Amino acid sequence: MLQRCILRLYHVLALVLCVSASDDFDWTKNEKSSFYYGTFPTGFSWGAGSSAYQTEGAWNIDGKGMSIWDAFARKKGKIFSNDTGDSSCEGYYKYKDDISLMKDMKLNHYRFSISWPRILPSGLKNEHINEKGIKYYDDLINMLLENKITPIVTLYHWDLPQLLQEKYGGWQNGSMVNHFNDFANLCFERFGNRVKYWITFNNPWSIAVEGYETGEHAPGLKLKGTGAYKAAHHIIKAHAKVWHTYDMQWRSKQKGLVGISLTADWGEPVDITNQRDIEAAERYIQFYMGWFATPIFNGDYPQVMKDYVGRKSGQQGLGASRLPVFSPQEKSYIKGTCDFLGLGHFTTRYVTMKNYPSGLGDSYFSDRDLAELVDPQWPDPGSEWLYSVPWGFRRLLNFVKTQYGNPMIYVTENGVSEKMQCTDLCDDWRMKYFKDYINEMLKALKDGVNVKGYTAWSLLDNFEWDEGFSERFGLYYVDFRSKNKPRYPKASVQFYKRIISSNGFPNQREVESWKRKAVETCSSSNQLLAAGQCDTVFNIMSLFHNKTLSSGPYPLIGHMEMVTEIVVPTVCTLCILLSAVFLMFLLRGRL
Repeated sequence: MLQRCILRLYHVLALVLCVSASDDFDWTKNEKSSFYYGTFPTGFSWGAGSSAYQTEGAWNIDGKGMSIWDAFARKKGKIFSNDTGDSSCEGYYKYKDDISLMKDMKLNHYRFSISWPRILPSGLKNEHINEKGIKYYDDLINMLLENKITPIVTLYHWDLPQLLQEKYGGWQNGSMVNHFNDFANLCFERFGNRVKYWITFNNPWSIAVEGYETGEHAPGLKLKGTGAYKAAHHIIKAHAKVWHTYDMQWRSKQKGLVGISLTADWGEPVDITNQRDIEAAERYIQFYMGWFATPIFNGDYPQVMKDYVGRKSGQQGLGASRLPVFSPQEKSYIKGTCDFLGLGHFTTRYVTMKNYPSGLGDSYFSDRDLAELVDPQWPDPGSEWLYSVPWGFRRLLNFVKTQYGNPMIYVTENGVSEKMQCTDLCDDWRMKYFKDYINEMLKALKDGVNVKGYTAWSLLDNFEWDEGFSERFGLYYVDFRSKNKPRYPKASVQFYKRIISSNGFPNQREVESWKRKAVETCSSSNQLLAAGQCDTVFNIMSLFHNKTLSSGPYPLIGHMEMVTEIVVPTVCTLCILLSAVFLMFLLRGRL
């Protein structure tokens, strides 16, 4: 009896130790400390990023096949202003010029993606390999290396061959696992002797949710409550298969690394003393990043996802959970398939508990039982979803450290947009964003987070998916109205260049001089390109975001009516907000 009690106590203690070892993130401790002056370790890698469909153009040139984004962008009303990426930045023709820009900035690495249909037009390796597409990437990689810039290559940045979508249903079909593995294996064979950093998928959350749940992105399917989970399940298995293929066939010869790039906002509890808010915030992260990271690092979906989706499925009278199940063999096969974690991060949300009755229907969003909130004091110069909240970055990096055993991290996307047709090249808001976010990354590094590199998003203004060319993330302004798509440096180019050359923030006096010197590069003659042709709506929105909401103190707690709840932003929400501003000005006039 005594032995049984001791044994039981031992098991309980072991369980507690395992839980605390893997899940010891302190939600109640949010240190929003002052700016930290210091530098990054020697060898820290600085870079910038892009993707094939967003920058290359040449959509039907030299034997390239059609992608799901080529098809999606041709559907009227799917993309802002019915823009397409047909020509985009013409990167297919201007890659030599772009590498010169990278060399001038002294970038250590450049992250780009390989277009699957450019090298396999039908998507299938056994049908036709497009050697002209292979040559383009050969030339790009070779020139990067000649200029001492390390290529970091993404295999899938959303441009699935359209024929695979039509024939199999894309990522809804498990056959994609083998087709993607064939494509990846070809890339390892042709480019792996020079490429040492591979990323299987970029932001699979967006592929699954926006491609197969909301339909905002290609292929535009609205399979509520099932489509996203099914797509994600196949993507995770495809990632694992590609990792094992590299591990078995190529690693010993090529000595490279294979990872995945997960994009995640940080979710902060509205009240860090409220356990339900803490649980809601963690649920937000687990349904976002944990959905993919937990299987890859630990072998299975987060328990909270299995619990919530399973419970909701049962309440809806379904015989099984809408969240697919990994077999024991699959769990062991998937676990540990990550040599490094690519992490994309842009913004933060406050999160609180909110019950969604199961009678409302199936939905990834309602499965989470939470509400997302923003503080109206947070700056938001561009994309309606992107608020500048630097401290959330440090929180996210520390969460990754505690949840997944402090993996090697490369920040694969971080940046801010402006939503204007013409651009002020003196982009002070972007300089501030980079300064503050990179500084929070430096603090996280001091916390012991294993960050090895940082990638600014993006090198160039490019095609921003369903927003077309209306939102600009680039360090370089691209004039999309000109056939030649000329590039113009924004002030942030010089600012980021100084961060790179100093490997961080050496001292206050020097850092404060950077912005002043960067702004001096913006001559009055080119501050506004195409002056007088700016879209008035964008300027009104800029005024609305930066003046109306941000004027005066609006603490989140106690002024909840000033906080915008964001679940899926819609045009209707935008109309209501603009109407409210107009009404407020009318009322002020009467008073």
